[in-house]
Amino acid sequence: MVDAVEDETAFYSKAERYWQEVPPTVDGMLGGYGSISSIDINGSKKFLQRFLGDGKGKTGTSCALDCGAGIGRITKRLLLPLFRTVDLVDVTQEFLDKAKTYLGEEGKRVENYFCCGLQDFEPEPGRYDVIWIQWVIGHLTDDHLMRFLQRCQKGLRPDGLIVVKDNVAYEGVVLDEVDSSVCRELALVRDLVCKAGLRVLHEERQENFPDEIYQVYTLALR
Repeated sequence: MVDAVEDETAFYSKAERYWQEVPPTVDGMLGGYGSISSIDINGSKKFLQRFLGDGKGKTGTSCALDCGAGIGRITKRLLLPLFRTVDLVDVTQEFLDKAKTYLGEEGKRVENYFCCGLQDFEPEPGRYDVIWIQWVIGHLTDDHLMRFLQRCQKGLRPDGLIVVKDNVAYEGVVLDEVDSSVCRELALVRDLVCKAGLRVLHEERQENFPDEIYQVYTLALR
């Protein structure tokens, strides 16, 4: 398991150093797979829109949080078109600086740029309708992931939603030495969600991604 990582500090600092060397572009954010961005965003939009609306039990659209936001690829194409305001959090300041130009005119509706690792980040209680966590849970140890999800739960408005979208291993946990991250099998992700005291409302596999990359699943949590 991730918590068998011998040196937690090294696990995080190595990842920070990795991302400091990555160019602040869509291709950089997606590890050279910039071409999948539209397929990814369209799948996410379809997933999210089933929850949004005005009726009873529907998730509001006033404010969203983009976790591990990078230069704001998801904020620009998914969250700003659907929410009145958005906050971004990322561990790499250079990415957040780039986001301010990358997001263009619509970026005026970004209220906060937080430079912080998710293991240390505390969402403001009761602020967010949706907290979007994509391609970043592998940078957290099991314990830190559970605690972060619990803090996110406190950060939700009534009928708010946490969405986790990430690579899923076929079996067990796969360590990536290059960017200092892990990829967990789906059962382990579900188990950590459950241990954190949240439940999975809906999950689905992202279709039409290249065969050579990990399978990707999206989970709606509350």
